[in-house]
Amino acid sequence: MKRVTVCFISLAVLFISGCQEKEAQVAQTGAVEVETIEWKLVTSWPKNFPGLGMAPERFAKLVDEMSAGRLKIKVFGAGELMPAFEVFDAVSQGTVQMGHSAAYYWKGKTPAAQFFTSIPFGLNAQEMNGWLHYGGGLELWEEVYEPFGILPLAGGNTGVQMGGWFNKEINSMEDLKGLKMRLPGLGGEVLKRVGGVPVTLPGRELYTALQTGAIDATEWVGPFNDLAFGLHKAAKFYYYPGWHEPGTTLEFLMNKEAFAALPADLQSIVTIAARAINQDMLDEYTSKHIIALDSLIDEHGVVLKQYPDEVMKKLAEVSKVVIKEQSAKDDTMNKVYKAYMEYEAGVRKYHNISEDAYSRLRE
Repeated sequence: MKRVTVCFISLAVLFISGCQEKEAQVAQTGAVEVETIEWKLVTSWPKNFPGLGMAPERFAKLVDEMSAGRLKIKVFGAGELMPAFEVFDAVSQGTVQMGHSAAYYWKGKTPAAQFFTSIPFGLNAQEMNGWLHYGGGLELWEEVYEPFGILPLAGGNTGVQMGGWFNKEINSMEDLKGLKMRLPGLGGEVLKRVGGVPVTLPGRELYTALQTGAIDATEWVGPFNDLAFGLHKAAKFYYYPGWHEPGTTLEFLMNKEAFAALPADLQSIVTIAARAINQDMLDEYTSKHIIALDSLIDEHGVVLKQYPDEVMKKLAEVSKVVIKEQSAKDDTMNKVYKAYMEYEAGVRKYHNISEDAYSRLRE
């Protein structure tokens, strides 16, 4: 039985000429040598950082287990092989095979990318997953990255983020004028429109920038990550909700040629593992945010505040204008914008009588 099995493997993988050699190998060792493929994956997060940084680690472990060790993926945190914001170029150029990051960081390369992370007052996590996987969003994402030789996959979601950390209270729109805040993507464009100064910084630089006064405010993710970064030691006021990122999708980026070179079964393993990690991250954040927020308030004395209704209303109005204007400047972005807004209108209508209706009833 062992001899027949090895011959079948040889016919499929090593051709008939190698069958006798493998038979001899099995006779001596009881095993057939299997080719191991090694990939590198670079991230925009500190190595093993809770949530964001652990997603690629868990992905690599899952791929290793599912492939029985045939595909080994070594994960590098931001700054180990390259800076946080060079992930896209590294994958595009084939320097590494994979990356884990957030699409809105690449707005300078292709503005449409911003829709695949999160936009102000846009889709939440559940809605983003629906749009990407069953509403045509992933196909549009692939189209946007096609010129760069990159294949994207959803790689996690943080859920609705927090509004951010501030060194002063926000009581009116006047308090946002001149405010230097770490705020990427279209949220930063909205802040700029109302008189603020958006700044893009990687996570590892936020605490120092806030503490030294290089910035006046910052957002990152939410309690789970913000506590780990120690942002409560650098700012007093913690605002909600995260109007700028209501359902932040992270991404796995794959070099298209590297992915195409994989056997079909390994391609499926990579795709399925990414889908699993995409949900796993949201599950973890949902649970860990609860514990971390209690710690921030009860143990560290953080002042939790809700944005004034006046501020939220104005930011929502400005967001619609900014997103529409930005989209009109680029044909690809405009195409994605129209598809996104069409899905958003449909899912909002349904959630008004389902998810949102239940939330109102529960309150």
